[in-house]
Amino acid sequence: MPTLLGSIRRLLLTPSMADVTFEVRGFPVTPTDATRRLEAIPQSVICGFEWGIDARSQWEVERRLDLVDPEFRGFAYEGATMAFTVLDAMAGGRGHKTRDLLMGPGQPHIFLTYIGVGFAMARLPRPLWKKVMPDLTGSDYYPVMTWLAVDGYAFDRAYFDTRRYVDEQRPLAPYPWEGDADYFPRAADQGIGRALWFIHGGDPLAVAAGIRRFAAHRHADLWSGAGLAATFAGGATAEALRVLRDEAGEYRPEVAQGSVFAAKARHYAGLGVPAHTETAAAVLTGLTVEDAVALADATAVTPKDGGRLPAYELWRGNVRERLAATVAA
Repeated sequence: MPTLLGSIRRLLLTPSMADVTFEVRGFPVTPTDATRRLEAIPQSVICGFEWGIDARSQWEVERRLDLVDPEFRGFAYEGATMAFTVLDAMAGGRGHKTRDLLMGPGQPHIFLTYIGVGFAMARLPRPLWKKVMPDLTGSDYYPVMTWLAVDGYAFDRAYFDTRRYVDEQRPLAPYPWEGDADYFPRAADQGIGRALWFIHGGDPLAVAAGIRRFAAHRHADLWSGAGLAATFAGGATAEALRVLRDEAGEYRPEVAQGSVFAAKARHYAGLGVPAHTETAAAVLTGLTVEDAVALADATAVTPKDGGRLPAYELWRGNVRERLAATVAA
């Protein structure tokens, strides 16, 4: 049962389902069954946010999330994490809802829940960011993969302020995430690259053209984000994915790296890997999902491996290096 305060928060903070549709956002997308499935992803995030911002207990949220189709459940967890992060911030950083979720039922979706933290960051003043990521010591991929929060923040900005961050290609102001302000723009571009996949409805030629409008030094990370979205979210046939791969040209290793991380995230959730992920992994990396996961595991790093670059980027670089020879042809 929702609380009165929760209902007020939901009404004030939650975008409507219509607000995240491609038509309302003004994206140049021709409606098809594939694009409608892509639209279901941000709508799943909205559902998770509504349940999280309005619920009396984590148990209630978890029960609702369990009712979501497995293919979309991780996205609903993104929304619930976003809600809990906002609630913890409203508690002056003293709340523990986010930590309880991420250390509990959200653990299989840890890659996506980090993105959910980033969605909350887009709605919180920057002085509060230093407290949004809870201490998840003991959790897999903490803190290496927390850079996905920056990815999520940038995805949100590109999706909801497309004119500024996509049409005009304005960079997001750096922030010392994990103490590294220099890497912040790169992680942000990975999120913008993911957003381009949605903004263009999975059309590979439009995505490629969108990336090329950005400054050349941003292309690698944008392509990586597009490869991740194409593999995790779906929305394209094998033929279209081959076009995406060919359009990437010299950035094929970046596209393949994003695809490997997406395959790893899908597999890690333990809910079954969708057919579109298997297809995208095969086209973009030349690997089965199982082999892509094995590659991700074999090249993984620890927080101590970070130095001049974050450990997260070292992991990405390891994957690119292993794939470079096989996907360059």
